Amino acid sequence: MPRLTGVIVASGNGASALPAGIRILARGGSALDAVEACAKIIEADTTDTSVGRGGKPNVLGEVELDASIVDGTSHRVGAVAALTGYLHPITVARAVMERTPHVFIVGKGAARFAREIGAETAQNLTLSTRKLWVERLRSVGETPASIRRRVKLLPVVRKTVREERGTVNFLALDQRGDMASAVTTSGWAYKYPGRVGDSPIVGAGNYSDSRYGAAACTGYGELAIRNVTAKTAVDRLASGMPPDMVARAAIADANEHEDAAFNIVVLSPKGVHASATNREGRRYVWMTTRMDEPKVEARMLVPRTARRSRPAGTRRPRKL
Repeated sequence: MPRLTGVIVASGNGASALPAGIRILARGGSALDAVEACAKIIEADTTDTSVGRGGKPNVLGEVELDASIVDGTSHRVGAVAALTGYLHPITVARAVMERTPHVFIVGKGAARFAREIGAETAQNLTLSTRKLWVERLRSVGETPASIRRRVKLLPVVRKTVREERGTVNFLALDQRGDMASAVTTSGWAYKYPGRVGDSPIVGAGNYSDSRYGAAACTGYGELAIRNVTAKTAVDRLASGMPPDMVARAAIADANEHEDAAFNIVVLSPKGVHASATNREGRRYVWMTTRMDEPKVEARMLVPRTARRSRPAGTRRPRKL
């Protein structure tokens, strides 16, 4: 069987990590290793305030990290959520997949497991993100001391959360035809403690099946959970729908519910990829083993006015 051209597709903030992942694919490495390596680079990048170290905290000033990883060939998955004190949630998620009988560990249990496997610890709240947190609290009449004394946080959270969610995701196809996907995030800035979005929920924000393709989401994770967006996208690929129509349909699904930022990237087993969004100016990136640097492209815009005019054939398919 001839070798395929390896490819990695990611959200725009993943551009700096793609060369490292492509080097893995170019030397015959696995899609699974490539997506983990890419995710770890962004998790350690303190300039990205939506992922890993330097990610924006919850309303109490705690950085809670979520991540998931999917092996599209074996259909094994691993995920963690509300993990604190560790640098690489994606590596902990992979260890959940490979070393436990479980697929998803959260909160204190995730931290205990991370400690047990010797995962790298980190102070994820940096001086710059702490400053942003203090400024956001001040804008709603709170301080770090006052928010920690509060019995009821919800009234404050309703004021602190805004449309500034972020995440990074990676989809990969290796030279053997195996696919994998990884998503990692610090979640919705200034969220209620313990809030979990779509990133660690396999089928919602992340899904991969080497037979049909892969998909991953960023933006308002609650919509991806409600729509089971990533799995639905892969089901559509399985039905024969091309990646660009799959991406458009996913955004149209989201647009039917509420006006919230939402994005998706899609990759087929042939290396064909697409991305769509309901916000102007959003980008995604991709790179193959034949390229020297990543290419940045605009995501297809599917405005909310399109929510009732989806292309024919984009109804939700039956689950396979």
